[in-house]
Amino acid sequence: MPKSAIPKGSTGFGMTRARFAATIVLIGIGLVWRLVPLGLSGLALKYGGSVLWAAMIYCPCAALRPRGSIAGSIAATALIASLVALVTEEASRLFHSPWLDAFRLTLPGALLLERGFSLWDLVADAVGIGVAALCERIHAGGRRP
Repeated sequence: MPKSAIPKGSTGFGMTRARFAATIVLIGIGLVWRLVPLGLSGLALKYGGSVLWAAMIYCPCAALRPRGSIAGSIAATALIASLVALVTEEASRLFHSPWLDAFRLTLPGALLLERGFSLWDLVADAVGIGVAALCERIHAGGRRP
């Protein structure tokens, strides 16, 4: 039987719980980042929030990935799934309808969908996913998580 991809001393369930806990922590940090006046520049506020959002999307993708997926790597599967989700979400900003535009003007709509399409958001998303994957790799001690 091949060696487990799960770090020694960890259970699959424990790693899944840790990823969901990270999701909740990132949601909290993201809400504080966007809603509490921290004195951040507009650039840091917008793109920092996008980096946090993308990292938050990565965590449940890593937690829910099926065993034995792409080369057995959680990171590869989660990277692909989160990139697909975030590119789809960004592309949805190109779609406009009265009800969707009205939703985008609300606080939940602004937090979830934002208002406009930007390629720079995709760059920030890629950075967030990469940072989350790197943190997971470090947490796993260099072994495949």
